[in-house]
Amino acid sequence: MGNNNYETGRLNLPFVGHCTFAKSPVCLNWEEIDADVAILGAPNDMGTQWRAGSRFGPRGIREASTLFSFGHAGAYDHEDDALYLTQDQVRMVDVGDADIVHTDMVSSNANIELAVRKILASGAMPVVLGGDHSIHAPVIKAYAGRGPIHIVHFDAHLDFVDERHGVRYGHGSPLRRASEMDHIVGMTQLGIRNVSSSNRSDYDAARAAGSNILSVRDVRRLGTEAVLAQIPEGCNYYLTIDIDGFDPSIAPGTGTPSHGGFQYYEVLEIIQALAKRSGGNIIGMDLVEVAPAYDPTGVTSILAAQLLMNSIGFIFYERKQAMSR
Repeated sequence: MGNNNYETGRLNLPFVGHCTFAKSPVCLNWEEIDADVAILGAPNDMGTQWRAGSRFGPRGIREASTLFSFGHAGAYDHEDDALYLTQDQVRMVDVGDADIVHTDMVSSNANIELAVRKILASGAMPVVLGGDHSIHAPVIKAYAGRGPIHIVHFDAHLDFVDERHGVRYGHGSPLRRASEMDHIVGMTQLGIRNVSSSNRSDYDAARAAGSNILSVRDVRRLGTEAVLAQIPEGCNYYLTIDIDGFDPSIAPGTGTPSHGGFQYYEVLEIIQALAKRSGGNIIGMDLVEVAPAYDPTGVTSILAAQLLMNSIGFIFYERKQAMSR
């Protein structure tokens, strides 16, 4: 299969078979994960403050990912003149979903954290499909002892609320919770914009915790290389991507859409540049807030799947390049 052809084996077209992520093998025994990347669903949307539905995000993203999974040996990018996602670069498995206990946020978060810890213990990189953004807090908690970690956050919203009526683990709080963890040393928050994001005290708290906040217009004014220059070097990097960071014209299927968002390549090029500069030292990622019910066309799920697959390809291509130097 090294020739990137279809001459042997089953054709395995996107619309046949089971909808695992990228049609990857299933591994439901978390004590026996043997892969470079483990895809985990975290279908919890109990942290949602307005429109629920992202509990179906993992299913939507998995199904959309089959579009890009023809079973040939890697994906050739003519602009980069590079072959990504080959079997010798990255082995992926789909480990299913963390168990969500309805109405019980504490137990659900504990189950998400446990699942991520199992993936990390195996040596695989977790790629977590949300769920609303509250799932980021237990995911990043599982990385305790694996710092220093710098979080790169794409979102329309700051997500730095401390507490509302005693609620500390809603989808408006995950980056605040992350900032309180010893293994998190800073954040770059990209795409934050407009009304509904947060109040001034939350912005002050975020900056005091070491966050650098750039709006969509900031990113466009600076360009990819200047944005990259503002991300500290010498850290492990973790990506958390809220689909509402993108403009709703291309990502309508989300609970809290916000106009004025990113286009596809604006995000992808930052991720690729970070992967290249760090030699693939991105140690995990989550993508959240895809709510398929609000997008009957499916383009939001397709966008999420395409972004994740390209990002995984970039990360592991650069890791292989770094090993060969």
